[in-house]
Amino acid sequence: MSDPNGLIQPGRPAPGFTLAGTPDGRQIGPEQFRGSPVVLAFYPADWSPVCGDQMSLYQAAAPVFDQYDAVVLGISVDSIWSHRAFAQSQSIEFPLLADFEPKGEVARRYGVYTPQGEAARALVVLDRTGTVAWSYLSPPDVNPGADGIFDALDRLAEQGVMAR
Repeated sequence: MSDPNGLIQPGRPAPGFTLAGTPDGRQIGPEQFRGSPVVLAFYPADWSPVCGDQMSLYQAAAPVFDQYDAVVLGISVDSIWSHRAFAQSQSIEFPLLADFEPKGEVARRYGVYTPQGEAARALVVLDRTGTVAWSYLSPPDVNPGADGIFDALDRLAEQGVMAR
Protein backbone atom coordinates (compact mmCIF):
# COMPACT_ATOMS: atom_id res chain seq x y z
CA MET A 1 0.00 0.00 0.00
CA SER A 2 2.86 2.40 -0.54
CA ASP A 3 3.80 4.28 -3.65
CA PRO A 4 7.29 4.62 -5.15
CA ASN A 5 8.19 7.62 -2.99
CA GLY A 6 7.34 5.69 0.17
CA LEU A 7 4.67 8.05 1.52
CA ILE A 8 2.16 6.18 3.70
CA GLN A 9 -1.04 5.63 1.77
CA PRO A 10 -4.74 5.88 2.72
CA GLY A 11 -6.28 2.84 4.35
CA ARG A 12 -3.22 2.01 6.44
CA PRO A 13 -3.21 2.26 10.22
CA ALA A 14 -1.11 5.26 11.22
CA PRO A 15 2.12 4.31 12.98
CA GLY A 16 1.89 5.32 16.62
CA PHE A 17 4.40 7.66 18.20
CA THR A 18 4.96 10.34 20.80
CA LEU A 19 7.43 13.20 20.45
CA ALA A 20 8.35 16.22 22.54
CA GLY A 21 6.12 19.10 21.50
CA THR A 22 5.69 22.80 21.97
CA PRO A 23 5.10 24.68 24.10
CA ASP A 24 6.35 22.70 27.13
CA GLY A 25 8.18 19.63 25.80
CA ARG A 26 5.33 17.31 26.80
CA GLN A 27 5.15 14.03 24.85
CA ILE A 28 2.43 14.30 22.20
CA GLY A 29 1.17 11.80 19.62
CA PRO A 30 -1.87 11.20 17.45
CA GLU A 31 -3.26 8.47 19.72
CA GLN A 32 -4.05 11.16 22.32
CA PHE A 33 -6.57 12.66 19.90
CA ARG A 34 -8.53 9.51 18.94
CA GLY A 35 -12.10 10.53 18.24
CA SER A 36 -10.95 13.57 16.25
CA PRO A 37 -9.25 13.78 12.88
CA VAL A 38 -5.52 14.52 13.12
CA VAL A 39 -3.50 16.41 10.51
CA LEU A 40 0.19 15.53 10.48
CA ALA A 41 2.06 18.32 8.69
CA PHE A 42 5.62 17.13 8.09
CA TYR A 43 7.99 19.92 7.05
CA PRO A 44 11.74 20.17 6.37
CA ALA A 45 12.93 22.77 8.86
CA ASP A 46 12.02 25.59 11.18
CA TRP A 47 13.06 29.02 9.93
CA SER A 48 12.86 28.37 6.19
CA PRO A 49 10.54 30.81 4.37
CA VAL A 50 8.24 28.14 2.90
CA CYS A 51 7.94 26.31 6.23
CA GLY A 52 7.18 29.55 8.04
CA ASP A 53 4.48 30.42 5.51
CA GLN A 54 2.98 26.93 5.68
CA MET A 55 2.82 26.70 9.48
CA SER A 56 1.51 30.30 9.72
CA LEU A 57 -1.24 29.42 7.22
CA TYR A 58 -2.34 26.49 9.39
CA GLN A 59 -2.37 28.74 12.44
CA ALA A 60 -4.49 31.30 10.57
CA ALA A 61 -6.84 28.47 9.52
CA ALA A 62 -7.28 27.29 13.13
CA PRO A 63 -10.98 28.34 13.22
CA VAL A 64 -11.66 26.12 10.18
CA PHE A 65 -9.79 23.18 11.70
CA ASP A 66 -11.86 23.74 14.85
CA GLN A 67 -15.07 23.40 12.81
CA TYR A 68 -13.94 19.89 11.89
CA ASP A 69 -12.77 19.17 15.47
CA ALA A 70 -9.40 18.48 13.81
CA VAL A 71 -6.03 18.60 15.53
CA VAL A 72 -2.96 19.86 13.64
CA LEU A 73 0.50 18.57 14.57
CA GLY A 74 3.56 20.02 12.82
CA ILE A 75 6.54 17.63 12.65
CA SER A 76 10.16 18.24 11.67
CA VAL A 77 13.56 16.91 12.75
CA ASP A 78 14.43 20.19 14.49
CA SER A 79 14.92 20.23 18.27
CA ILE A 80 12.25 21.25 20.74
CA TRP A 81 14.30 24.39 21.45
CA SER A 82 14.20 25.42 17.79
CA HIS A 83 10.47 24.62 17.66
CA ARG A 84 9.78 26.78 20.72
CA ALA A 85 11.56 29.81 19.26
CA PHE A 86 10.01 29.24 15.81
CA ALA A 87 6.48 28.85 17.24
CA GLN A 88 6.90 31.99 19.33
CA SER A 89 8.24 34.03 16.39
CA GLN A 90 5.39 32.88 14.11
CA SER A 91 2.64 32.92 16.80
CA ILE A 92 1.96 29.22 16.20
CA GLU A 93 -0.23 27.74 18.91
CA PHE A 94 -0.69 24.17 17.65
CA PRO A 95 2.00 21.68 18.71
CA LEU A 96 5.24 21.42 16.75
CA LEU A 97 6.78 18.01 17.42
CA ALA A 98 10.53 17.34 17.49
CA ASP A 99 11.42 14.19 15.51
CA PHE A 100 14.93 14.88 16.74
CA GLU A 101 16.41 11.81 18.42
CA PRO A 102 16.61 9.29 17.00
CA LYS A 103 16.60 11.75 14.13
CA GLY A 104 13.72 11.31 11.71
CA GLU A 105 12.38 8.07 13.21
CA VAL A 106 8.74 9.13 12.82
CA ALA A 107 9.34 10.61 9.36
CA ARG A 108 10.85 7.27 8.33
CA ARG A 109 7.79 5.38 9.61
CA TYR A 110 5.55 7.59 7.47
CA GLY A 111 7.83 7.28 4.44
CA VAL A 112 8.84 10.96 4.35
CA TYR A 113 12.46 11.04 5.58
CA THR A 114 14.77 12.45 2.91
CA PRO A 115 18.40 11.66 2.05
CA GLN A 116 19.17 15.24 3.12
CA GLY A 117 18.28 14.30 6.70
CA GLU A 118 14.98 16.18 6.86
CA ALA A 119 11.30 15.37 6.78
CA ALA A 120 9.80 15.88 3.34
CA ARG A 121 6.99 18.40 3.01
CA ALA A 122 4.09 15.98 3.39
CA LEU A 123 0.55 16.02 4.74
CA VAL A 124 -1.22 13.06 6.32
CA VAL A 125 -4.82 13.18 7.55
CA LEU A 126 -5.87 10.52 10.05
CA ASP A 127 -9.51 9.70 10.66
CA ARG A 128 -10.89 9.52 14.19
CA THR A 129 -9.82 5.85 14.48
CA GLY A 130 -6.17 6.51 13.54
CA THR A 131 -6.34 5.26 9.96
CA VAL A 132 -4.71 7.25 7.18
CA ALA A 133 -7.55 8.91 5.27
CA TRP A 134 -5.41 11.03 2.89
CA SER A 135 -1.75 11.72 2.24
CA TYR A 136 0.11 14.10 -0.02
CA LEU A 137 3.78 14.71 -0.80
CA SER A 138 4.55 18.27 -1.88
CA PRO A 139 7.64 19.50 -3.70
CA PRO A 140 10.04 20.78 -1.02
CA ASP A 141 9.88 24.40 -2.17
CA VAL A 142 6.07 24.54 -2.55
CA ASN A 143 3.66 25.37 0.25
CA PRO A 144 0.91 22.75 -0.18
CA GLY A 145 -1.67 25.03 1.43
CA ALA A 146 -4.73 23.70 3.20
CA ASP A 147 -7.21 22.93 0.41
CA GLY A 148 -6.27 19.24 0.17
CA ILE A 149 -6.57 18.89 3.93
CA PHE A 150 -10.00 20.51 3.95
CA ASP A 151 -11.14 18.30 1.06
CA ALA A 152 -10.04 15.23 3.04
CA LEU A 153 -11.84 16.50 6.16
CA ASP A 154 -14.97 17.16 4.07
CA ARG A 155 -14.88 13.56 2.79
CA LEU A 156 -14.56 12.26 6.35
CA ALA A 157 -17.51 14.39 7.43
CA GLU A 158 -19.60 13.09 4.50
CA GLN A 159 -18.70 9.50 5.38
CA GLY A 160 -19.75 10.10 8.94
CA VAL A 161 -16.40 8.88 10.27
CA MET A 162 -15.45 12.11 11.91
CA ALA A 163 -16.33 13.29 15.38
CA ARG A 164 -18.29 16.52 15.33
